[in-house]
Amino acid sequence: MRGKNFKKLIAGVMSAAMTLSASASAVHAVAPAQIQLNGITTASSEGKVVYECGFESEADLEHWSNRGGDDKTVVAISKDAAKSGESGLSATERGDTWHGPAFRMDGFLEPDTQYYFSCSVRGEWYTNTTLSFQFSVDGDTSYSNLKQNIQATSGGGNGWAEIKNVPISYSEGMEGVYVYFEGGQESIFIDDVKITEAPRVEIESDQPSLSEIYKDKFKIGTALSPEDMSSQPFMDLLQKHFGESITVGNQMKPDYVLNKAKTLAYFEETGDDETPQISFSQAKPVLNYARKYGIPVRVHTLVWHSQTPEWFFKEDYDEKKDYVSPDKMKKRMENYIKSYFTTLTELYPDVNFYACDVVNEAWTDDGKPREAGHCSQSNNYGASDWVAVFGDNSFIDYAFEYARQYAPKGCKLYYNDYNEYMTGKLDAVCEMAERLKKAGNIDGIGMQSHLDVRQSLDAAFPSLGMYESALKKYTSLGLDVQITELDATVQEHSGDKYFDVQAKYYKGLFDLYEKYADKISAVIFWGITDPKSWRASQNPLIFDKDFMAKPAFKSIVDGKTASDPVRTTIAGDNKVTTTTTTSATTTTTTTTTTTTEEKKTTTTTTTTDDKTTSTTTTTIVTGQLPVTLAGDANCDGQIDMGDAVLIMQSLANPNKYGVGGTDEHCLTVQGRENADVDKTSEGVTSNDALRIQEYLLGKIKSFF
Repeated sequence: MRGKNFKKLIAGVMSAAMTLSASASAVHAVAPAQIQLNGITTASSEGKVVYECGFESEADLEHWSNRGGDDKTVVAISKDAAKSGESGLSATERGDTWHGPAFRMDGFLEPDTQYYFSCSVRGEWYTNTTLSFQFSVDGDTSYSNLKQNIQATSGGGNGWAEIKNVPISYSEGMEGVYVYFEGGQESIFIDDVKITEAPRVEIESDQPSLSEIYKDKFKIGTALSPEDMSSQPFMDLLQKHFGESITVGNQMKPDYVLNKAKTLAYFEETGDDETPQISFSQAKPVLNYARKYGIPVRVHTLVWHSQTPEWFFKEDYDEKKDYVSPDKMKKRMENYIKSYFTTLTELYPDVNFYACDVVNEAWTDDGKPREAGHCSQSNNYGASDWVAVFGDNSFIDYAFEYARQYAPKGCKLYYNDYNEYMTGKLDAVCEMAERLKKAGNIDGIGMQSHLDVRQSLDAAFPSLGMYESALKKYTSLGLDVQITELDATVQEHSGDKYFDVQAKYYKGLFDLYEKYADKISAVIFWGITDPKSWRASQNPLIFDKDFMAKPAFKSIVDGKTASDPVRTTIAGDNKVTTTTTTSATTTTTTTTTTTTEEKKTTTTTTTTDDKTTSTTTTTIVTGQLPVTLAGDANCDGQIDMGDAVLIMQSLANPNKYGVGGTDEHCLTVQGRENADVDKTSEGVTSNDALRIQEYLLGKIKSFF
């Protein structure tokens, strides 16, 4: 059972979906007086009323209709639909679940402005309806849910559901923008609609600018999606703290850019099935903003196993047919990448596309290519159409070759991945990067850095030491490193309980970024406020739901105006505490070494005219008992990743997981002897954990 328990320590390593929420409901603002709506803080004090309708006459239907196309829903004024007054809106003869009454926003409400939508809704029977959002850009239409599972009856067909302060907005350039009801096929009734403007919210003016603090070291940026842009306080935070780099959250990924209808039309017209057609219509609101304010843009991403349409890989662009040959796929890839960059630079010649994630997440945690197949729920979204076509990860080299050929001048090319600190993946990425570097086709590594603080630094994964080990190895390649999607979660649904721990973790991260600043060109957060995060329930970001700076933000910037702050980091295998003062007047160096049966501790204290430095190093000493099974650190009779994790835990937190530690699954004296498989160093070190992982990956046949 010891092995199973320690496997839980690595079970939190998540396969990142890498998407910000595409729901417009995530866009929100707050007023001084607040209420909670589905976990999102919204205004309780009413802003300016811009629309109010009780459906008492035919004129009240001016902005209402069905959704067009095949939707034959009949929208009318009806006395049977009244909640108040004499009548309301009825939507009858709905032929499908997506048919229903729709309110058109564009041409009436202002773009890039946030509003709150409220109304009463009732179904014909026991209706479960959804309030949704629709818009088109350059003929491409997108949909998202604003509020789901609205119980529109309370029984007997007479109950009304109250919808209050649902945030709605759209960006300039969108057309055919609707808020609409869908779900079921029975009639829907609506009354008492009210739309108000969101009141202005002032962000904290006394907080220093994050981007200004680090402007001489690296760019500070964030991800941005069109639905964020109408939130005034959100955009104010972006301008103040993250205005040196924007990554478009979703809308520059393959499934948004590749246009099936245009591709099929081009194929039918020309017979050319090697030149897919693309469109940046969905990304335009963000790219227009970047151009307006002169903000550099990271391109994310060209080649990815996820969020890439299956038809792109199939004969005749038909997902029901066979995969194309590798040669044909190479031509499609080249033409896609060429068209991607050519179109982008033609549309936005004045935008600095300074970096591009050419390939994203191609390696599994154990350093192998993904399984062949289409990425879907049935395979836990882990399969790759690229591998299905090429049989391996050889497509990576072609992708970088084409990107180098067609990328705009000055755009650096990156390989980007999550769990980038896992040994198998780290080794595979480094081997790949060295090959691409030799060919002259790669400039850097993107460390996504979707991290997990949990409830304590002891439980954090990765530990700061493990994270630094990966950072050190990537920077040693002679390539640039960018932190591309930074967030660090706490325990789910724990509120602010662990914000102090999160603050210490973020502080440790930024200490590392400063330490390696000469090799890091950008630190990009994956969002700004917790409710907008793709991991919102775990509060991973540095601003809260009220747009206020969290302890994590303060820990990063605090002390930057003071001289020589106190820092504590985990450097490699050793716990290092550095304290700097200005009161010393003498120079003294003291070294104390204590050796016990369990561990050796070395403490060095140095005092100079202006500072005092203390360094403590702990190494587990072996040699007490005979080995029962080399590598079996947790003494469960087998060798697996649980053994490597226990070694790293015992080094990072010896009081808890070391020999004689407080945790019931700590390293035992016997486990300590089994763990010492790397005889090039004294005692148990991270090299032993590395050797165990190499053994599990088949890189070595035995330990000795």
